[in-house]
Amino acid sequence: MEGKVWLVGAGPGDPGLFTVKGRDILEQAQVVVYDRLVGEGILNLIPKQAEIIDAGKRAGNHTMPQEKINQILLEKAMAGKQVVRLKGGDPFLFGRGGEELALLAEQGVPYEVVPGVTSALAVPAYCGIPVTHRDFASSVHVITGHKKAGEELQLDFKSLARLSGTLVFLMGVSGIPQICQGLLDAGMEPEMPAAVLQRGTGAGQKKIITSLACVQNQVNEQGVQTPAIFMVGRVCALGNEFGWYEQLPLFGKKILVTRPRERSGTISRKLRNLGAEVLELSAIRTELIENNQRLTEELERLSEYQYLVFTSPAGVNLFFQELQNQKKDIRAIGTAQIAAIGTGTRKELENRGLVCALMPEIYDGKHLGILLGETCQEGEKLLIPRAEKGNSQIIEEIEKRVSVEITDLPVYRTVYEKLNEKIDVKGQMEQGQIHMAVFTSVSTVRGFAAAVQGLDYSLVRGVCIGAQTQAAAKALGMQTWVAEKADLDSLVETCVSVSRKF
Repeated sequence: MEGKVWLVGAGPGDPGLFTVKGRDILEQAQVVVYDRLVGEGILNLIPKQAEIIDAGKRAGNHTMPQEKINQILLEKAMAGKQVVRLKGGDPFLFGRGGEELALLAEQGVPYEVVPGVTSALAVPAYCGIPVTHRDFASSVHVITGHKKAGEELQLDFKSLARLSGTLVFLMGVSGIPQICQGLLDAGMEPEMPAAVLQRGTGAGQKKIITSLACVQNQVNEQGVQTPAIFMVGRVCALGNEFGWYEQLPLFGKKILVTRPRERSGTISRKLRNLGAEVLELSAIRTELIENNQRLTEELERLSEYQYLVFTSPAGVNLFFQELQNQKKDIRAIGTAQIAAIGTGTRKELENRGLVCALMPEIYDGKHLGILLGETCQEGEKLLIPRAEKGNSQIIEEIEKRVSVEITDLPVYRTVYEKLNEKIDVKGQMEQGQIHMAVFTSVSTVRGFAAAVQGLDYSLVRGVCIGAQTQAAAKALGMQTWVAEKADLDSLVETCVSVSRKF
C-alpha cells in the first residue's frame, strides 16, 4: 500500500467541533503524530492499533523540533503507512502545516489537508463574542502573539492600531504586556475593550473582559492558564451580554463517562448539550464468548421457550448477532414473550422490530426477577442470554415465586479496559480537574478501579445509575449519588443536581 499523509485540524478542543471528514480519516490511521493542544476527546478517537507519536508542541514547550516532525512524517509515509498529522485548530493557521508539506511535496509523497475549526473564531463564539458585528467591526485580523524567550514581538503596532476591525492574538498570553503597550504607544485609545479567553470550549473556559489599559492588571489579579487568546476590539464588550456557554447548567464541569465505547455516545451527548466537558474513557468492553457450544445448541431450540429475558443492550446485540451468524432470522424465536431489564435494553429490542412484553418499574435484576416470578406459569421455560458472570438476584427472585425451567446462558464476557495512556485520569482526579464520574453498571465501577489503581477513591464523585452500582462504588470509598430512576435521563438530571453542590 502506498503511504500517505493527512494534515488534519482537530479544532479548539470540544470533540463536537471536530469535522466529520477529520474523524473519518483519523479512525483509519495507522500512525498519528499529534500536538498537545489536541483535545482529549479527540485523542480517544485514535484507533488502538495505531502508532501514536507525541510531537509535544505547545507555546514555550516544543519537545520535538519541527525538522524532526517533518522527517517522521516522511519516513512513516515512505514505509507505506497511512499517517495523520493531528494539529490543534487549523493546520494552516499558525500551525506550520506548510512547512510540513514542503518535504513531502519535494519527495513526491501523497498528502491531503483537512481544515479544522480555528480557535480564533470558535473560542470567542463560546465566550459570546462575535468577531465581526455591523455596528462595531467589519473585519477580523488574526495575529500570532508568539515570541521566542528573550526576544521582542516583531509586529507593526502602528498599522494594527489604525485598523478598525477586531484583533485576535493567538499564543499571545506571555506577550500581553508588550502587545498592550505597543498598541497604546501607537495611539489606540486606552478604553478600547479587550478580552483574554482561557481554555475555550472546555470545562476550564474563563474570560476576562476589560479595557486595553487595564487588561494586564486583570490578568495579574485573576491569573490565566494557557492556551488562551487575547482579543482587542469593540466587539469584546459584547461578551458580557452574549455569554451563552457559561449559562448552561453543567458549564465548567468535566465529567468522566466510563461506559463501553459503543454505548457511551448517548449519555455523552446529553451531558455536552448541558455544557459539560465529557471525557469518554471506556472502563470495560463486552466480547462474544467464542466457540460457545451452549449458545449454538440453544439457538436450535429457541421455539421451545415461552420467555426470552434480556438484561443488557449488549446481550441483545450479541445474541441476535450470533443468531444471524447461524443463518437464522427473527422467526426462530417462535412465540416467546420478551422481557427487558430497562429502557436501554428495550430500545435495542425495538430497533429489531421486537415488542418488549415485560419490563419492571425499577430497572434492576431483582425487580425483573420479581416481575417474571409473578407472571410466569408453572413449568414454563425461560432463556436468559447474558453476561458470563451475571447477577444471581434475577434467578433467585423467580424461583421464590414459581417453579419454572430457567436456562442461564452465558453469551458474552465483560473485559476491563486499559485507559488511554496519553490521558492522565488518575492525576486529573487527584488535582480535582475531573468533577464527576458516571457509572452505569457494577462492571464500569470495577473496570474504572482496575484502571486507576492507587487512586484515593474518596476523591471520586460517583454518579450511579442504580443501587447495586452505588453499592459497588461505596465499597471502594467513593462519594456517591444514585439516579432516581435507572435510565440515562435520570442519570443526567442527577449530574446536574450534584454539580450544584460544588
